[in-house]
Amino acid sequence: MGYEMASTQSENARLQALKQLRLLDTPPAESFDRITRMASQLFDLPVAAISLTDSDRQWFKSRVGVEHWEIPRDRAPCGEVTDTTSSLMIPDLLEHPCYRNSPLAQSGIRFYAGAPLTTREGFCLGAMCVLGTEPRQISGQEQGALTDLAAMVMAQVELQHAFGRVDAVTGLPNRHQLLEDLHDQASEADGQPRHLALAEVIDALKMSDTVRVLGIGIIEDLMREATRVISINLGISTQLYHVGSAQFAWIVQAPRGESKLEDGFQHLSEQLLRHLSSAPVRVSLNPVIGVAPLGVGQSLGEDAIRMAHNAAQEARLTGHPVSIYSVAADDHHRRRFRLLSDMRAALITGQELSLVYQPRIDLSTGACIGVEALIRWKHPELGAVSPGEFIPLVEQTDLAGPLTAWVIAAAIRQIVAWRAMAIDLAVSVNVSVANLDQPHFATDLIDQLRKAGVNPSVFEVEVTESALIKNRSHVEEQLRTLQNAGIRVAIDDFGTGYSSLSYLRHLPANIVKIDQSFIRNLAEDLKGQTLVQHLIELSQRLGFRVVAEGVESKEAYEILRCWRCEEAQGYWMSRPLVPADLQSWLETKIFGI
Repeated sequence: MGYEMASTQSENARLQALKQLRLLDTPPAESFDRITRMASQLFDLPVAAISLTDSDRQWFKSRVGVEHWEIPRDRAPCGEVTDTTSSLMIPDLLEHPCYRNSPLAQSGIRFYAGAPLTTREGFCLGAMCVLGTEPRQISGQEQGALTDLAAMVMAQVELQHAFGRVDAVTGLPNRHQLLEDLHDQASEADGQPRHLALAEVIDALKMSDTVRVLGIGIIEDLMREATRVISINLGISTQLYHVGSAQFAWIVQAPRGESKLEDGFQHLSEQLLRHLSSAPVRVSLNPVIGVAPLGVGQSLGEDAIRMAHNAAQEARLTGHPVSIYSVAADDHHRRRFRLLSDMRAALITGQELSLVYQPRIDLSTGACIGVEALIRWKHPELGAVSPGEFIPLVEQTDLAGPLTAWVIAAAIRQIVAWRAMAIDLAVSVNVSVANLDQPHFATDLIDQLRKAGVNPSVFEVEVTESALIKNRSHVEEQLRTLQNAGIRVAIDDFGTGYSSLSYLRHLPANIVKIDQSFIRNLAEDLKGQTLVQHLIELSQRLGFRVVAEGVESKEAYEILRCWRCEEAQGYWMSRPLVPADLQSWLETKIFGI
């Protein structure tokens, strides 16, 4: 055709650069149309276009004086501009040996002038061109103007591409670009299995600590190095995305079978750890990779990223470098998240929450002298949610305080109601370390009891051993304030934590509650009997009143009574009861000596 065609390799690279810019087959944009109109007016020509050269066509991102959106690439002057990366001026297409029979010439176009649209990397995307129906020449000044217009087009292309779609540190496409590419992947229903891989180079907590100590520059250097390592391992054919502060993602077309996937990702994780750990400033790293399958032809996007992130966090939790997305694990985490979200609403309305009360029996008299308040949650859709499921979740969030506040307020109201019915019972309430960390927890509780007219001696707080070892001085101060006001303090789940009796002797507490794991099979467990008996004796010598939890048989009840344990609590005497049932139970139940 009179000019040298681009090599296959360079043409493939050029097409890849064009596709990454995501300009082909996109709607008109005023920012480009403004330039095209300017070109038409400046040259006083009826036709102007921003022409992008695809593999087999010239597609017009913007055009003036043209009805159609594309023409064949074959024998199109813009194709020559693309292949030569040079400006082209044809005074009369009918006089040109290559273009006299071209579609343009046959449509009545006689004059053509085009300037290359070239990226910073040297890839020519197409041409900024002007066309006329009469032969003509252009001056050097006009040629310069056309080149300037092409530069304006490329400036707009780069601006559009970079705005909100390219990470400033690594230069990689960001999460927004990945979402668009995942959308495109959904339409490519070719039956080939695809996966989204997400690599987290450093976990969020370690990254935060590193930034506080060493500054953000260290993290940015690590991310640039991580980009280099991952890109080398993936190869140039795979697009890498920087989707989070320390997270990278890419789309994988792989054969079926999780084992083959894991082997490849395992190698990459090892490469990341080896290269990044050799950085001048050592940072504690633990790269993990999560992999999520992409359903061909299905709607993808945010959920795909979420699933891959979920798998990466599962890898971090289990200590494995790679984790494949698990529906069961995802359902578990989604349920946890939902419970926390719905608990906020439940605390506002209070209608889904309630208290039940489990009796505590004085082993010397057989009488019920107190109850433990236990929270229950009846979710409108999930039904009854076990406290063993939602309380550990709540205690890790800012909901711990409001939930305990709700329980305390409900328990105080019940004490007042029972007092009006001449029912005199002590009520114990569980509090967590999160509650004791609140600076005014003790004084606020004392003030609530005072305002309700409740004697502090009928109120008891239960604290687990694990809570006692955290922030010890502050915890002791809070407990001492409660005890000095007349509120009893109980150490719950005794025997399962880390405290020792020598440590406990210094605590401001009145009661130890031996954990039910020691009591449940007491009648059959001879070694357990020896342990429990010694726990009771030593606790009493240190001045504690002892409550045995988990009493589920008459035999265990009698053993504890013989050992002069003060109180017992468990299913053999009563399950937790709603207030009305407890009132009926109190009228009929007493456990003889």
